[in-house]
Amino acid sequence: MRLRKENSFMQEDEILLVAQVSDALAHPARIKIYQYIMQCNKERRPVCNKDVVAAFDYSQATISQHIKKLVEAELIQLQKVDKCSMYYANIGVLSKYLNATRKFSTFQA
Repeated sequence: MRLRKENSFMQEDEILLVAQVSDALAHPARIKIYQYIMQCNKERRPVCNKDVVAAFDYSQATISQHIKKLVEAELIQLQKVDKCSMYYANIGVLSKYLNATRKFSTFQA
């Protein structure tokens, strides 16, 4: 049986993931919005745009721009239900991101 040698270098897909997710989480408002959506999902409460707007002191347009950035980074999944957009935190992407950043932070030359 062969054991695969662990590669301590980040793979290209990990590098891209860290860059994309880090960019999405680079604004405090997006971190707060993401935490809010994760908490609602944890409590099994549906989250739509009006819920997020009501929870924060930002305009609807500002919330939409922040959510767009989180969706592009795949941290949030969007599902259209009639005229409402429902938001779901993608914990899988967050987990991959945390694993990749851990790999990055523990690399020693």
